[in-house]
Amino acid sequence: MFESKYSKVLTIILVVVIIAIIGLLGFLAFDYFHNYVSSKDATDFVDDFNGEVSTTQDNNTTTTADANTVDDGTNPFDQIQSTNTGNASVQKTYKGFGVLGTMEIPATNFKYPVLDKVSPKSIETAVAFQWGAGLNQPGDSVIIGHNYRNGKFFSNNKKLQIGDKIYITDLSGNKLTYTIYDKFETSETDTAFYQRDTQGKPEVTLSTCTDDSKARLIILARADDQ
Repeated sequence: MFESKYSKVLTIILVVVIIAIIGLLGFLAFDYFHNYVSSKDATDFVDDFNGEVSTTQDNNTTTTADANTVDDGTNPFDQIQSTNTGNASVQKTYKGFGVLGTMEIPATNFKYPVLDKVSPKSIETAVAFQWGAGLNQPGDSVIIGHNYRNGKFFSNNKKLQIGDKIYITDLSGNKLTYTIYDKFETSETDTAFYQRDTQGKPEVTLSTCTDDSKARLIILARADDQ
């Protein structure tokens, strides 16, 4: 009698464990598939975008750059200077959000559009332009992205090293190569380095949270001499 009850308990435990394992495997499979589809969508968009703006540039289509500063008097996070928005022939959107260009980081297999504004929804979709001169323009441009610790967006920025390359293509078809020259952690509220002296060169700042979400991981890169 006792052995029969013990056997039933073991059977129930085994069934619960099997169900839990199946549920976990199902969740992991769904998460992997979702990340794969999201990354493929972004990669396909970058490839298509780069091809289109290159064709436009090769055809000598007239382009204009309209730099506007939006400053509501609060802090640098709200001061967004958008640029390269005047070329109607290559205006693009990605999943409903305006696009300023694309970014590629071979060292981390990163290929995403750079969205034109930061919002809770936009940075759940790709990386976004937060503050600065504008893509490939003289001065600093700050681009932020989530660290989901799963390979998406800026999750792999911690693997980047000084000397790694970043490639940015803007709406006019101009593609610049940037070299990382600094990497550090700082507080979430520190923006002092945003307005640094770039000696008239285009620079980019990549900003994301650390794995423990207690600080910001910052990558600084400078455009190579053309």
